[in-house]
Amino acid sequence: MPLESVRFAVLGPVRVWRGGTELRPAGPQEGALLALLLVRAGEPVGVEEIVDALWGADPPRTAVNVIRRHAGSLRRLLEPGLAVRAEGRWLVRAAGGYRLVTDGDCLDLLRFRALCERGRRAAGESPARAVELFAEALSLWRGPAASGLPGQARAHPAFGAADRERLTAVRAAADAALRAGLPDVVLPELYRAAAAHPLDEPAQAALILALAATGRQGEARAAYDAVRSRLSEELGIDPGPELREAGETARGAGTGGAAGGAPDSRAGADVPAPSTGTTPSPGTAPAPAPDAHPDPGPGPHPVPRPAELSAPGPAGPVPRQLPHDVPVFAGRGSEVDGLLAGGEGRVVVIGGMAGVGKTTLAVHWAHRAADRFPDGQLYVNLRGFDPSGAVMEPGEALRGFLDALGTPPDRVPHGVDAQAALYRSVLAERRVLVVLDNARDSDHVRPLLPGSQGCLTLVTSRDELSGLVAAHGAHALGLHPFDAGQTRTFLVRRLGAERVEAEPGAVDEIGELCSGLPLALACVAARAAAHPRFPLSAVAAELREAHGSLDAFARSDASVDVGSVFSWSSRAVSPAARRLFELLALHPGPDFSLPAAAALAGLPARRVRPLLAELTGLHLVAEHSPARYSFHDLLRAHAAELVEEHRTGTERHTALHRLYHHYLHTAHSADRLLAPTSDPLPPPPAPEGVHPEPLADDDRALAWLTAEHAVLLAVVDTAAASGQERIACQLAWSLEPFFDRRGHWHDGLTVQRTALAAARRLADPALEARGLRGLARVEGRLGLHAQSVSRLEHALRLFTRLGDDIGRANTHRSLGWEREQLDDLPGALRHNQLALDLFRALGDRAAQASVLNSVGWYHALLGEHRQALAHCFEALPLLQALGDRYGQAATWDSIAYVHQHLGRHSHALLGYRNALTLLRDLGAPYVEADILSRVGDTHEAMGGHDSARAAWRQALTLLRELDHPDAERVEARLTGRDGRAGAG
Repeated sequence: MPLESVRFAVLGPVRVWRGGTELRPAGPQEGALLALLLVRAGEPVGVEEIVDALWGADPPRTAVNVIRRHAGSLRRLLEPGLAVRAEGRWLVRAAGGYRLVTDGDCLDLLRFRALCERGRRAAGESPARAVELFAEALSLWRGPAASGLPGQARAHPAFGAADRERLTAVRAAADAALRAGLPDVVLPELYRAAAAHPLDEPAQAALILALAATGRQGEARAAYDAVRSRLSEELGIDPGPELREAGETARGAGTGGAAGGAPDSRAGADVPAPSTGTTPSPGTAPAPAPDAHPDPGPGPHPVPRPAELSAPGPAGPVPRQLPHDVPVFAGRGSEVDGLLAGGEGRVVVIGGMAGVGKTTLAVHWAHRAADRFPDGQLYVNLRGFDPSGAVMEPGEALRGFLDALGTPPDRVPHGVDAQAALYRSVLAERRVLVVLDNARDSDHVRPLLPGSQGCLTLVTSRDELSGLVAAHGAHALGLHPFDAGQTRTFLVRRLGAERVEAEPGAVDEIGELCSGLPLALACVAARAAAHPRFPLSAVAAELREAHGSLDAFARSDASVDVGSVFSWSSRAVSPAARRLFELLALHPGPDFSLPAAAALAGLPARRVRPLLAELTGLHLVAEHSPARYSFHDLLRAHAAELVEEHRTGTERHTALHRLYHHYLHTAHSADRLLAPTSDPLPPPPAPEGVHPEPLADDDRALAWLTAEHAVLLAVVDTAAASGQERIACQLAWSLEPFFDRRGHWHDGLTVQRTALAAARRLADPALEARGLRGLARVEGRLGLHAQSVSRLEHALRLFTRLGDDIGRANTHRSLGWEREQLDDLPGALRHNQLALDLFRALGDRAAQASVLNSVGWYHALLGEHRQALAHCFEALPLLQALGDRYGQAATWDSIAYVHQHLGRHSHALLGYRNALTLLRDLGAPYVEADILSRVGDTHEAMGGHDSARAAWRQALTLLRELDHPDAERVEARLTGRDGRAGAG
């Protein structure tokens, strides 16, 4: 067989041709084996690596024999007539495994690499030629490498590494295009890369520069503002130098140039324009989650079914999570220089007593070493010794890391072990620095350790973590309090050499009184810096005379009690600031905002802001990000002692009551914005001194909920544990639309379990019914349908006994969604019809309009077209009058679907166009892709093959950007593999 007669493709779905015939592997595992051999591009792949790719950590005992059978089957697929045990020409044994014989003429990956290499060589002398070569290389990609494989196989790091090559090529192409004066050539690829990697600063910078160079200054500035906001809201960081420079270029380009913006990268396919009267109605509607029609509960926020698990490729977002560095770091020079004594690819444990500077050292060194880890830096405070007891569990930290690394929440599996395995898969082949701050013990850390040798993990803990040293070869670095020389260096950096050298005796005394503890020294230095005319001898005398206690943190390795230092510092502030400092110890979360501090104090925010400035000025609290504050746990313990000593039980209870109401009332406002058709319990009147945060719109609500995410979890838990069960329930239920919108279903499961337990302690059937429904909904999202259906049926019985028709109606809607997930369309229709009857009787127009479309949709799926259109056309004017744009879009889609299946193709295209017009304003890419797929089907039925393919290509682009498994289905339409369209 001549070599040229077999061709392979792995840049997208795996495909193989012999001559002009496309060949298909016998099954998914055989296809995964072929994909792995292809992506390794002619290199030998060991049997152990194949086992890991096909089965992960739990292979069958017969795994090696199964691989041999798959290899033999692939040989015979490539070379028909080959004897059963013959070696073959293409697939050969090599180095304890297998190798597929490939070259640049028969494998698209090698062709891509060769073109990129030629592009890089040409870039210096002929940027225009380089652009041509990079464009040709990128045109070979039809989706993520080996897309469509089962999740376990697709998570193999080799596929992610290939995806990262594509992003690198896009950046190189953009650079060459700018130098060649051809920025418009690379814009389509840049749009795709920037959309797929919204937090990748180089990709975003390249897009901004290209837009500015094509005269689209307005769009360039908008793109910069958008990514700056994303970085701030999602990572809490400012743009880096490269992105800032791009933003300055966009702003400096002026307002001249081409008019208008860039073409819409999601422009519609060949669909007729909307008819008169179908334009989007005014008003703001929440951006929907996937699935356009059936709604599992109140509100316009249906959610997708749990998708197939797969790790995103390494070309995903590059997290930059490190906290701010200390600008006056001093006293640990030898530790910084020797921190990597054990080399990279390992674990470093920084240990020592509380307040000795473990976190400061870790963060400072991490900033210095960040450029060694181009794939990002992850940081989490595990709160292992937090006095409040709010320890972060490994699962919560893992989900936060996976989110930062670009893993869609609906693809995060159940259980810490499975989440840790996915985390390791995502980090494989990446170089990422992971900082695990304030770990409780070795078990607290183990699930968070990457498996990649390219990653480095810094762990700080008061515990020695000997288990990590023994089992993982961790390098241990113990910190001790400063000696006299280090103390002097520390104070020089903060107070200046002249002042320190003028009073060496006082400096030594301050060091002794602080026991060399950096945290205590920082407090003293802040006090001295605030009074530059005070002699240091006076500061030392004042400190010597102070009294205090910190018995709660006495340890065997602590030589003195440093409570006197903190007591002295807290007495140096005004009485109002001291009262605030004490009350802040009651806050249950890992950090707090200015409005939350104001609620604790019962004061307006304008009066609390200067009090917080006093406290931060003396290092009693830290402003770790703009308008968000936190305690060091030693200082929190000191504040807790003071609040117990100085504030009565009634005063403490009243302060906490205000704080809980602050969060409850603000969360309730957010709930009404995110889910306006839901039926939340209205909170009781806010106590005096509580001023909920104003949330003007849907975006502001999401921003507040995102910033307070961890705090709200802690508040639900502590409120329930402190006898405030009703507040805990109402707060948990107010968070449901947020968890739906963002896909934080694991956290939703936790708070809904807490809420149900609290409702049952109150012995209130109405609250129990809501608790059952809330827990059932999140269990349904997580695929736990046996539990969720049982709970919903129990809730329905309770609502019925209570005579609560709104509760019954919304529970029927949730049961209808569950029946659809179980492929029971008649059951789904029946429950939604019951909900509709109840809403009609109640006169609830908003809920009635929403459920009318759901009833119409289920009639359509059952082929009952007349009933479907009747319900949808009844729903549409109600939704238009209510300004519910998402509901209108879903209803137009239902109407179009019916027309499509009745053969009224022009009417179908009109309805789809109306839906797309509305959806593009709302930003719902999955639903848009779903409709575009049906637009393509409609064009195909009309004989418009080119228009059909254009619509399918747009749908495929959106689905690939979302890394959604439906991309394979649309790809099948384009290639004719589903029997609908020709290969063309």
